[in-house]
Amino acid sequence: FARNWCFYLARGVESMSRAPYLNDNVRMGNKYGHVQLRDSLQTDGLWCSLCDWSMGQAAEFIGRELNVTREEMDELALRSHQRAAEATDRGAFRREIAPVTIRNRKGEIIVETDEPIRRDTTLEALARLPAAFEAGGKVTAGNAPGMNDGAAALVVTSREYADRHNHQPLARVVSYAHAAVDPAWIFYAPVKAIPLALERAGWSIDDVDLFEINEAFAAQVLADAKGLAREGYPIDMERVNVNGGAIALGHPLGASGARVLVTLIHALQERGLKRGLAALCLGGAEAVALTVELES
Repeated sequence: FARNWCFYLARGVESMSRAPYLNDNVRMGNKYGHVQLRDSLQTDGLWCSLCDWSMGQAAEFIGRELNVTREEMDELALRSHQRAAEATDRGAFRREIAPVTIRNRKGEIIVETDEPIRRDTTLEALARLPAAFEAGGKVTAGNAPGMNDGAAALVVTSREYADRHNHQPLARVVSYAHAAVDPAWIFYAPVKAIPLALERAGWSIDDVDLFEINEAFAAQVLADAKGLAREGYPIDMERVNVNGGAIALGHPLGASGARVLVTLIHALQERGLKRGLAALCLGGAEAVALTVELES
């Protein structure tokens, strides 16, 4: 992992609300006819160029392949919001979130809690939402994350560096793994990465106290759970995203890898637990999984 005497700042940021609309023809002047704009959020962030479809359609695909029902998706989304609201109320995120102060003509606004959490949502409200990506589909605006802005960061050092500079690490990285699958199966990639990370750590899946599996879509998390069970790694969903996941907390694309790891470490600390595993999908039909163990 970190080389001897090295210090790394690992961070990610995304401002989905400021993703621009693009025009490819105006630099030299548009000669005649309508000017068309291209949504960079879709083309550069939420579109698979290999399958030529949206991530929402990929979620529909994996849901069909693994027999995930609409009811299961909505139930997971509701649980995500409920857990996130409860964790916020008890102050679970206080040590994890760095407040941001915004100054405007009316004064100062301090952003210190995640805004996408829907405290008042219900299964009935989620069930009324129409399919967002396919006619007759199951993926909706309610069982997927919205558009979010966010950032996250971690400091990673070698043991030698930490000892030399009298730093007390929060956790140590035990193992990590990457996996890639057929592009259409992007949301199945964690099913391949998680067992590999466990094998490299020398752990069984029952050795893991908590899991953070990024909620790109409810369909994806549920499909991964079913896929892991098929592969001989049944996962206890009570230990997955215990403080809510990205459906409630947000999925700012470039920040989510660091965010799920930050959340995992703090959730382990809060509960007095030791071992955790974080996983999420990547572009190009890949996934990464990483195991950590808290320092005593």
